[in-house]
Amino acid sequence: MTENVWTRWPSREALRRAGIAPARRALAWFVRLLVLALLLWGAFHERHVHGWAAMAAVAGVIVTVVVSWGFFRTTYAHRLVPSLALVSLLLAIAIVAQAEGFRGPALVIWCGCGISALERLPLGAAVPVASVGLASYAAYNNDVWLTTAATAVGMALAGYVLRLDAEARGSAQRLLAQERAARAAEAESAALAERARIAREIHDVLAHSLSAQMVHLEAARLLIERGADREQILERVVAARGMARDGLAETRQALSALRGELTPLEDFLTEIVGSVDGADVTVTGERRALPAEASQTVRRVAQEALTNVRKHAYGAKVQVRLDYSEHEVTLNVRDSGGRPGELTGAGGGYGLLGMRERAELLGGSLEAGRDDEGFEVRLRVPV
Repeated sequence: MTENVWTRWPSREALRRAGIAPARRALAWFVRLLVLALLLWGAFHERHVHGWAAMAAVAGVIVTVVVSWGFFRTTYAHRLVPSLALVSLLLAIAIVAQAEGFRGPALVIWCGCGISALERLPLGAAVPVASVGLASYAAYNNDVWLTTAATAVGMALAGYVLRLDAEARGSAQRLLAQERAARAAEAESAALAERARIAREIHDVLAHSLSAQMVHLEAARLLIERGADREQILERVVAARGMARDGLAETRQALSALRGELTPLEDFLTEIVGSVDGADVTVTGERRALPAEASQTVRRVAQEALTNVRKHAYGAKVQVRLDYSEHEVTLNVRDSGGRPGELTGAGGGYGLLGMRERAELLGGSLEAGRDDEGFEVRLRVPV
């Protein structure tokens, strides 16, 4: 529902000094001091007062200043009744000043009330107050009627222009506050996303490393239960230790990746494929640097797929193919099929599921399944 323009207050952002340029603040203070000087000059110039009369004139000026300050505070607080009471008191002070012969101060107060009412009150209240103030000014001003009328209209327009300027400044302040809040929310969201990314990286590294260690440790346990010789058991334990060492290296690499210190993807694939017997890697397309998230996803899927080969197709031939196209990068890991490893059932079986979720977060996809030739994992990531 649209607020009635006649009852709407100028916003608090419009009524306060925030957003006003220093030069304009200096000008505003100059105008206030000029008005005060006019009040004092009018009080002592038009009638040469002395003694108690002088003290009364000074007291009147002080009361006018205090009431004006109160009017500014109540309008800022959007309190209509106290604001109208104070501006009415100012108009009454002007009438008393005019009756006592202080014509100059009375005219200044009437003009100030008219302009300030149009600037700071709802229009429904501002128009009557401004009409009374400017009509009083016109009635007691001794200039030519046309000059007086033009001056009154000019002051009314000045008050309304000040109102529009204040509203524009208030809108700018609100937009600035909203922009700052949006930036703060965006920064907080980015921080949370970065934390989630770090947690995901560390989780994937540890899940892959611990799963591989579990394979070898569980194999060592089975060998012990079967009464295998010492060399076979030691081989598995040494392999588990190597997996732990590799896990630490991968953790450091993940942290380096988060800092933007990624090794080339092709070199990484060549390195991990070199640790698997009967595996090779092929890279096609125009090689280029990938975003950190996409590059890390390709690396993790390649690691998970090769770990599954060791577990479920021991001794199989593995072909790793990385293809760069215009809008995406594709990783294809295919094994030729082999005998199940000693620990086909080891692990929770959630590795590829986690990789699929990770790919979908980037707008990509991961497909995995068996066919007549073996098992294939295919990852597509947009870049």
